[in-house]
Amino acid sequence: MAYKALYRTYRPKTFLEVAGQKHIVRTIENALANNKIAHAYLFSGPRGTGKTSMAKLFAKALNCEEGFGQQCNQCGNCLSVNDGSHPDVIEIDAASNNGVDEVRDLIEKVKYLPIKGKYKVYIIDEVHMMTSGAFNALLKTLEEPPAHVVFILATTEPHKVLPTIVSRCQRYDFTKVEDDAIREKMVEILDLEKITYDIPAINAIIELADGGVRDALSILEHVLAYAGNSIKEKDVFDLFGLASNKEKLDLISSIAKGDVKDVLKRMESFIASGIDIKRLTSNLLDVLKDALIYSRTEEHILLSVITEKDALSLKELIDIDRLNEMIEILLKAQNDFKVVSNIRSLFELVLLRLATSSKKATIPSEDNQTPEMRKAEPQQIIKPTEKKEEVLKKAEVIAPQTVIPEREINAQQPTPIEAAPLIETNGSTVPSWLLEDEMAIDEKNRPAEEVKTKGKDSPGQCTIDLAGDKNALDDETMIKIMVLGDKEERQNISKKWDDFIGLVAHPRYGLVASLLKDGRPYIVAKDVLVLEYDFDCLAERINIVTNQSSIGELMKNIVGRDVFVYAIVRSEALRLQKSYFNLRQLNRLPKAKDIQLNLKGATI
Repeated sequence: MAYKALYRTYRPKTFLEVAGQKHIVRTIENALANNKIAHAYLFSGPRGTGKTSMAKLFAKALNCEEGFGQQCNQCGNCLSVNDGSHPDVIEIDAASNNGVDEVRDLIEKVKYLPIKGKYKVYIIDEVHMMTSGAFNALLKTLEEPPAHVVFILATTEPHKVLPTIVSRCQRYDFTKVEDDAIREKMVEILDLEKITYDIPAINAIIELADGGVRDALSILEHVLAYAGNSIKEKDVFDLFGLASNKEKLDLISSIAKGDVKDVLKRMESFIASGIDIKRLTSNLLDVLKDALIYSRTEEHILLSVITEKDALSLKELIDIDRLNEMIEILLKAQNDFKVVSNIRSLFELVLLRLATSSKKATIPSEDNQTPEMRKAEPQQIIKPTEKKEEVLKKAEVIAPQTVIPEREINAQQPTPIEAAPLIETNGSTVPSWLLEDEMAIDEKNRPAEEVKTKGKDSPGQCTIDLAGDKNALDDETMIKIMVLGDKEERQNISKKWDDFIGLVAHPRYGLVASLLKDGRPYIVAKDVLVLEYDFDCLAERINIVTNQSSIGELMKNIVGRDVFVYAIVRSEALRLQKSYFNLRQLNRLPKAKDIQLNLKGATI
């Protein structure tokens, strides 16, 4: 007999054998027990989570000769479904049968009675690949099929299925399978195959599978072909280019100590071993997340990838602020990987930045400094002749940067600044319009108390409230704003967005820039700017009514006009995008010329 892949050989034959998806199994079993069978089902979810397997189990339960809802796996119907030869269980690949002609042929055959079983079951896989014409041709039959027909549609991308199709089906959302369920399934198979293994190797495979049972079994089969009948963790690491926990912890330790030489040496070792840089970055984030959790809670049960001993070592080596900084740098690197051509060079730069900035030390306040510390570290004095850009550079706590030489300013003849070019600060570009007024002033003649950097309570600083009444836009308004959005202007503003990093130390706009830099433009319309954030707390601060004036003042200098600034989180942006495309597909979007927005003033 020809060899069959593990995921096909050990495909579940009853509902009890299904890994995970307990909520779906229970719902279907109850429907079968109460004889409440719908005419159409939509199974949606990530790949390898059991959609097709569940559809075949459902078809078997409908046609088992032992009784309705049974799965004896001994009768003719059950055996025929198992080997894929049942004449009344028709599996269709919509990726290759996605046209109107194929659907018409299906409709023509639907009216005929089952040959062998009680129900004819049509399993249409990857249904989102069907054309609009094919969907429309199927609508009437899907809505009122013959009593002996059940449709089961399966897809990994339900948002691409016409809403009119979805509304005619009972929808079941399959989730990623829990790690414990995958582990249990793999151990069962390895025991049946009489293969020795160690649990760390199984855990490494589960991590690679990312919640998919089929992926887990395919990876397992790959490892078995490499390692033979004994699976070790090192085999998985060597085959898929993974770094061990010890290697990751040693790298983080070298970064925390600022040992640049050792960091680069380890980087070369990773590259030589063929380790996937993107996955390594993700794994480093997992380790740092565990370290941060343990630093705050000291609860070892909350750790997922490192041991309590490792977490304790990292806690003693890296403080919480430093952990947050490292996490932020690596998260930004993950986004940058998508747009650079040389990932290796970028990763090297990220590691260098992490290692060099790890040498930063928290400077004690003057009251807490010992006489020896005062003597050892010279006071940092802002000279009267220093320009604004030098003051900003010294105000920032950053890794050592190239020092810009001071330029002499004539005390008697101060020279006004003309349309100054953009000024480099901390590697970012600060718009000259924010500095030119202050740079034109003769610093030597300014009173000493004015030379000091303005504090938080200075009346000239734009403030950000952390609580208060919030603006809130409904979906209808957001869809209108999306219709009015200007893609070209959004792209232009996005290119300038990193300028906010250089404004964080600005005496007037620092707090506003610090909040804006963490977002990104999502929609830019004539009167509205919608920002997208990763965290709810940041989006809520943008939407606080009292913050609109400060944010609007800075944004006016960026876009050249007054705009209403509103923020949403990533999940909300995806939901709105799905609604927008659904409305566009149904030709129900409002016309741009008919849209009127009234966003300013009181809470919306």
